[in-house]
Amino acid sequence: MQLVLVMRKRSIERDSIGIQHKVNGQLVARFYQHLPYELTQAQYRVIAEIEADLASPHPMHRLLQGDVGAGKTIVAVSAMLAAVQGGHQGALMAPTEVLAEQHAVGIRKLLAGLHIPASDNLFGEREVRVELLTSSVTAERRRDVIAGLADGSIDIAIGTHALIQDSVQFHSLGVVVVDEQHRFGVEQRAALRDKGENGGAVPDVLVMTATPIPRTAAMTVYGDLDVSVLDQKPPGRTPIVTKHALGDDEEAEVWADVCAEVAAGRQAYVVCPLIEESEKLEVASAEETIARLAFDELKGLRLALLHGRMSSAEKESVMDAFRTGETDVLVATTVIEVGVDVPNATIMVILDADRFGIAQLHQLRGRVGRGVHASRCWLVTSLKETDDILVPEANPRIEALVESDDGFYLAEADLELRGEGTLMNKEQKGRSDLKLASLRRDRELVELAREAAYEIVDPDITLSKQPELRAELSMFLRPEDEEFLFKS
Repeated sequence: MQLVLVMRKRSIERDSIGIQHKVNGQLVARFYQHLPYELTQAQYRVIAEIEADLASPHPMHRLLQGDVGAGKTIVAVSAMLAAVQGGHQGALMAPTEVLAEQHAVGIRKLLAGLHIPASDNLFGEREVRVELLTSSVTAERRRDVIAGLADGSIDIAIGTHALIQDSVQFHSLGVVVVDEQHRFGVEQRAALRDKGENGGAVPDVLVMTATPIPRTAAMTVYGDLDVSVLDQKPPGRTPIVTKHALGDDEEAEVWADVCAEVAAGRQAYVVCPLIEESEKLEVASAEETIARLAFDELKGLRLALLHGRMSSAEKESVMDAFRTGETDVLVATTVIEVGVDVPNATIMVILDADRFGIAQLHQLRGRVGRGVHASRCWLVTSLKETDDILVPEANPRIEALVESDDGFYLAEADLELRGEGTLMNKEQKGRSDLKLASLRRDRELVELAREAAYEIVDPDITLSKQPELRAELSMFLRPEDEEFLFKS
């Protein structure tokens, strides 16, 4: 398996021409100087790994893993600026409009005051231009952005799937960043990268995820990518205390906590598994919950509803009201899982938390603890009825979340609880289809296999000197299996 992955990686590097970026220019240096805080050692390490790729004659294909709040955006911006200072452009594609807009606001703030040379400007320079492109952008604004991307006057484009539409062309796309990459298909990621093939040179690609992946799984499932890990959080991030509220009596404590925080000037999220009530599933719905809370537990507070069926304009209006403090409590579905950054929100309440997976609960929890105030996450579950008696039920996932806020620890715990899933089909949990190896049990062996694969492939990429081994590989993986592995 590792031989197939490494051969694929090396063949891509051999056959593709990249852009050799100048990574030590003044623009990137000024960016670091203007940051209001010191980078973590993990950020310095990952930036160095990415800069080595950018300076290479081959295009970068790198996966950046970073826990919630680890500072992935800074790393991505530094990579795009390396392209900009060399006369190229950067593009960041996000899966939702909420996340794209959040990135646009944050990146413009980070780059405020940064200038690049401009021969057509009276002063000989201009500010770095960052523009947003989503389906909600007005027709007139869209025309301006498309024109700016084509003539090169826009340096960094941030958007959703709108970036890969046929009408969008880049003057010289140098670095592509795909955020929350698991939410895009391989064809969508490739479509954005392909918009930058000028003169045969392929843009560098950085795909990011805030869902930590166990190391052995990353080495196998993403084996054709180099992997960088941000395993430190910037200083000043407030630790989040996670509590489990079991049954109606303990849930009453949750709403008392929400009321106390709002009285202190803070805000809260309440997350529900469903949008509307279901007869089949006895779980909280967002519509039912907001009606109940407004009438009972949170009566008198300013509540708002957010879910995926709302129009983009409605969602943005609700989020703007929450960001500016006009709303006290946002009742939502998992639409807020990524991209929502409101430092004044200090309480996260997740109803029927046992209906969510570990990774999703961890992502939702990461919506709080983003400011200077102490934050809490309440995982609310119900007592189970057994022989007409309500009794607590053990839930290892909830226990893991209460025990730790380390995403990488939780990823390993998730692997233990759910099973490894399969590599050769779409099943993401349950029994593995590896007959002998186990990604959990054989971590050291997987790493040794990876190192051995590089030692075999690097001197002989096509295995032309080892025909028996090449024949064995062709028997091991059918062409359709290999293609599925790389597409998934």
